Amino acid sequence: MKLVLLTALGVGGATVIGAVLGFLFKKTSHRFSDIVLSFAAGVMLAAAVLGLILPAVEYGASFGLPIAIVGIFAGAICLNLIDKLVPHLHKLAGVEGEAHNNAKLSKVLLFVTAIAIHNLPEGIAAGVGFGAGDTTQALIIAGGIAMQNIPEGMVIIGPMLAAGVPPRRTFLLALLTGLVEVAGTLLGYFAVSLASAILPFALAFAGGTMLYVISDEMIPETHAHGHQRGATYALLVGFCLMMATDMLLG
Repeated sequence: MKLVLLTALGVGGATVIGAVLGFLFKKTSHRFSDIVLSFAAGVMLAAAVLGLILPAVEYGASFGLPIAIVGIFAGAICLNLIDKLVPHLHKLAGVEGEAHNNAKLSKVLLFVTAIAIHNLPEGIAAGVGFGAGDTTQALIIAGGIAMQNIPEGMVIIGPMLAAGVPPRRTFLLALLTGLVEVAGTLLGYFAVSLASAILPFALAFAGGTMLYVISDEMIPETHAHGHQRGATYALLVGFCLMMATDMLLG
């Protein structure tokens, strides 16, 4: 149990480390921001496909493919609905007045929401490994999650500050995305049988949310300031780094 708690805190703490780095590099050029965001998009893309969707197909056994397809579309549709409700999230971000109509803030909050959503089943996946006694696999999953959480935590800070979110609220929102993963790890550990039953759909659902936000928000944003080529290569680097990590640790 002690190892589970330490792992959960470590995974959530990686987001905090990324957030701190985000504050250190909050004033950056569009070129640097686009490259970092594209790198994170590549990491998220690899995590969505290799760490969420393909495992969903595998865990679902003979029904894995249809479960994964339904989960992907359910996640995308859910995030699309959240996109329409984003103005109601501005209060949570602590931004009032004209910022309610700020499209930039809406995009940032959608990105943060997608990260929070996908963190839950990732945490469940690690927790299930511990609960089932497969400590090695659980630690591998947790290590991969922590690696991607650092750039994720980093890239949400600058955009939130630029969109008018107060620094303290920005840090709390970043911290919240990490706490979601901690909760998922503990949930997976204490409810192995239930978590195992819902895990294929939950993983695919999270993968769908990530694919949606990568395509709808991250790639368009990184290609909007004239740095498309650098952003594209940064995405490929992020994808390949996450893929290599998954292969080496797996």
